[in-house]
Amino acid sequence: MKTDLKTNIKFFQVSSRYYRPENEIELASLTRYEKVPTVVVENADLGAREAALDVAGIINQCVEAKGRCVIALGSGRYALRVYDELVKLYFADKLSFADVVAFNLSELGVGYDNGRLNIDDLINERLYSKVDIERANIHFITRPDAVEDIHSHCKAYERDIIDAGGLDLVLCDLTPDGSLAYNEPGSARNSACRLMLLGNDSRIRISETFQSQTAPKTAVTLGIGNILSADKIICVAWEEESAEALFNTIEGKMTDLVPASFLQVHDDVKIYTDLDAASRLTRISYPWKVTSCEWNDHLIRRAIVWLCEQTGKPILKLTNKDYNDYGLSELVALYGSAYNVNIKIFNDLQHTITGWPGGKPNADDTYRPEREKPYPKRVLIFSPNPDDAVVSMGGTVRRLVQQGHEVSIAFQTDGDLAVSDDDLMRSVLLADRLTRHFEGSGFSFIEDTLSKLINGTSTSSDTDAMRYFKGSIMLSEAMMACRQMGVHKKDLYDLRMPFYTCDPHGQGKLTDADVAVIQELIARVKPHQIFLDNDLVDPHGTHVRATTAVMHALDNLKDEDFMSDCRVWMYRGQWGQWDVDHVEMAVPMSPEEFGDKRDAILKFHSQIHDAPFRSNADNKLPWQRSIERNRDLAERYQQLGLATYEAIEAFVQYRFRPDYTE
Repeated sequence: MKTDLKTNIKFFQVSSRYYRPENEIELASLTRYEKVPTVVVENADLGAREAALDVAGIINQCVEAKGRCVIALGSGRYALRVYDELVKLYFADKLSFADVVAFNLSELGVGYDNGRLNIDDLINERLYSKVDIERANIHFITRPDAVEDIHSHCKAYERDIIDAGGLDLVLCDLTPDGSLAYNEPGSARNSACRLMLLGNDSRIRISETFQSQTAPKTAVTLGIGNILSADKIICVAWEEESAEALFNTIEGKMTDLVPASFLQVHDDVKIYTDLDAASRLTRISYPWKVTSCEWNDHLIRRAIVWLCEQTGKPILKLTNKDYNDYGLSELVALYGSAYNVNIKIFNDLQHTITGWPGGKPNADDTYRPEREKPYPKRVLIFSPNPDDAVVSMGGTVRRLVQQGHEVSIAFQTDGDLAVSDDDLMRSVLLADRLTRHFEGSGFSFIEDTLSKLINGTSTSSDTDAMRYFKGSIMLSEAMMACRQMGVHKKDLYDLRMPFYTCDPHGQGKLTDADVAVIQELIARVKPHQIFLDNDLVDPHGTHVRATTAVMHALDNLKDEDFMSDCRVWMYRGQWGQWDVDHVEMAVPMSPEEFGDKRDAILKFHSQIHDAPFRSNADNKLPWQRSIERNRDLAERYQQLGLATYEAIEAFVQYRFRPDYTE
């Protein structure tokens, strides 16, 4: 399978001089808002490689200076990429671990009996077992059987670090909630090695890293004070999910709500990150504040949207003085007046709005997001879980159906992991009642499952039968929701992608078999429009894998004749929303249409009140946040001086052909 095609999603081209300046003077100007030295690279693979080279250099320097190097290593999935690169350096004879003394930053649980969830084993598998480190030089936190013993274990571990000469280097992740190791938000700057109660976000990350459906509620971790005591710190963060935490760490105020922000006080720390994670940094997102810009249409739109936010004015009320006061006089000089810039961006944004997401027949489509012909279009919508298409773009689906297009929806997984035991029990009780009434004794599966659920003896991992039953619940709800929007059952596809179905935790490795399922369906339907999910900050990994499979299928099919007449649109909703300046198609909804969308969402009985995945910030379910985002986007358009709508669903085009032209 090719390199991850998610790196092909570029909303606009970031000039390399914003993150790879030619000299120190330019670097100082670009990073004036940054309080932690940060290296920004194009993608995570390159970032991991550069971080590994830095680590190797520090190890070699320490060994040469004093005969050994004492390091502490994190276990997050960002750091694991760096370990892979360190192994490559070892096999290339550019690095030796013979004189390295290693301490793990953390360990999971106290008295937790799942032996698979062991950080020592994880790092050993990815690094220690592949290099020449002495096992006697590897130190890990032993898990006591009782909480009462944890304090003495922690103090002993800290003494071991002191006896080794103190930490020369810490290599760790900067997590999406701003943690370092398992120092959760609220951790003090001088915190020591201790037991931590893990939040939901941390437990989700642990489940994905170890491919386990369950995760411990506690971890033992070196504290922020221990980490800051190291001579050098290297921290890594990749992908869009890290953007907010990275910004708060590098440019925000120091606060225990973002423990990583305490890195600002360290004398020798460096953060390695990619463009996606760095997207909120001033030099990447608002370069006009720190340097002269290489202006393009997207950057101009972004600047004007930002200027409206700063002034509280709609676009057409911005003045020359506003541009001058906020450092955008370059644009006035380029266009001659504020009015010329204003009208350009106003028209650009106005042209993103359409009530015809499939294109309006017999209409001039010069300034419309979608083309007039062909009509009607064959539309294929990919939904990672059965509820995603409805929750994220239900209003658009309804419009496409009403406007005569041939709409099909492909459920890439059955979403069984999002169905709670309570919902399963409710359905099993119903099935049991019906079976006993019509069939007498009932099915053994129903009897066995009902007994386990009632007595609380169900295992941590669902049986295949239980997963199938839960998935059937979710799929049946999706069929009812799609029926509400006018999509016929014959146009719904249950793809049961192998990465999800064949793994007990729905987090299997994406393979060619997954891509083949998608590719076969696209080739059969020969769509004129494809909609795919772009909620790539999904903490559970389902959306990322499902979308990546579609991208690989598109890459394989891009030279087929029918694909030359196909446009691909990306939607968000469950886990995020497009920024206004990224939006290329905005589909508005009236109050009645928005009500219809909510009614369709409410068909998902298993998700509307009690589902496993909630936001830590406000305890809301993803679908609740999604409809709020629809309203927020409409309000944002209104604030910019555009038409007022009840809600808006937004889309960005995925240009899967390198030679694509409008």
